[in-house]
Amino acid sequence: MPLLEHLRELRRRLFISVVAIVAASVAAGFFYDQLFEVLKRPFYEAVRPLAEKEGLDASLNLTTSAGALTLLLKTCLVAGVVGASPVWLFQLWGFVVPALHRHERRWTVIFAGVAGPLFISGVLIGYYVLPKGLQVLLGFTPDGVANLVNIEGYLSFVLRMLLVFGVAFEIPVFVLLLNLAGVVSGRQLGTHRPWIVVGTFVFAAIATPSTDPVSMLFLAIPMTLLFLISEVIARAVDRRRRERDPEGAYDAWDDDEASSVDVPREPGDETYDVEDSRPSNPEDSRPSPLDPDDDAR
Repeated sequence: MPLLEHLRELRRRLFISVVAIVAASVAAGFFYDQLFEVLKRPFYEAVRPLAEKEGLDASLNLTTSAGALTLLLKTCLVAGVVGASPVWLFQLWGFVVPALHRHERRWTVIFAGVAGPLFISGVLIGYYVLPKGLQVLLGFTPDGVANLVNIEGYLSFVLRMLLVFGVAFEIPVFVLLLNLAGVVSGRQLGTHRPWIVVGTFVFAAIATPSTDPVSMLFLAIPMTLLFLISEVIARAVDRRRRERDPEGAYDAWDDDEASSVDVPREPGDETYDVEDSRPSNPEDSRPSPLDPDDDAR
């Protein structure tokens, strides 16, 4: 497919994804009150035990006149991204499908059925650990100090937490995409598995906005398990690829192994010694006769 066709296809799929997100965001606007109740519930679940034990005084507050409108738009937009996730994830997969072989395109149905639920599962797990992370952060409030939390900052914290968990749960799916496209193999994933696991925990520690280890573990452990599952699937895909085309399977060859390709040579071709790169034909090593004009000079 020419480059311009790729760009047109990318533009078409981006347009479909944007339309789906906008439509889902508009639909979420009709349920804004219910969505806002869901978003602020983790805050009060975190404040309640601290208020009973330590007498913490904390509440959500708006500090600007346009804060209410910003809150509505941001809430609806993120709800649209989550609600339309099956659509834009399917469009992403549809852009990659033309690069796959025909027998590998059957993964389209599996991807469409797995990617969306994985993203939503990550968002739900992030929502579950939110009160625990907020409780740790609010616990640093000194005695006798009221913690008036800016609701815009709180909403940004919550939405970032949910999106981080949702996107993180999609990483194994993208690993499988790279394997189907021939970029990485199951053997390479197994070779670098220890570093990938360490990198997963480092990513979880950096990506979670809260500083508590509970949120990090709730993100890192499922990501590690999903990566191991994707490695097993990648190895199975490589095995079937070798059975179908033993010579075309890139995983069947060692990077340091010499190629067995035999290049036919014509009788007039010159061969060179590897050590000194001198021509092996004795006639080529004879000195050329001097030009008569050279003697005259």
